[in-house]
Amino acid sequence: QVQLVESGGGLVQAGGSLRLSCTASGRTFNYAMGWFRQAPGKERAFVGVISWGGNTYYADSVKGRFTISRDNAKNTVYLQMNSLKPEDTAVYYCAAARFLVSESSVYDYWGQGTQVTVSS
Repeated sequence: QVQLVESGGGLVQAGGSLRLSCTASGRTFNYAMGWFRQAPGKERAFVGVISWGGNTYYADSVKGRFTISRDNAKNTVYLQMNSLKPEDTAVYYCAAARFLVSESSVYDYWGQGTQVTVSS
């Protein structure tokens, strides 16, 4: 069993930055780690994903602004968010999957989410 805990959310002004962390307990060897977000009244959306080896890909909406990294020794994945916009406001979730995919249904484990609010 894998448990994921996100942290680092908060309130930031437009143009600012935040770094989210997701720490895993349990065996995550060879798992890809994804980030998703859900804004009020909207469906959960893919943000980006990183493979065990560090390959990444991102949704077009965040490409060039967000960066995912991971420290496998610490069982932690990071989401660095720069140039934040009000439309980035959402609850952000990390998730673990055996494949490098954007489809949420493929992910086996999910964190509880952390709120990010970007003020204009």
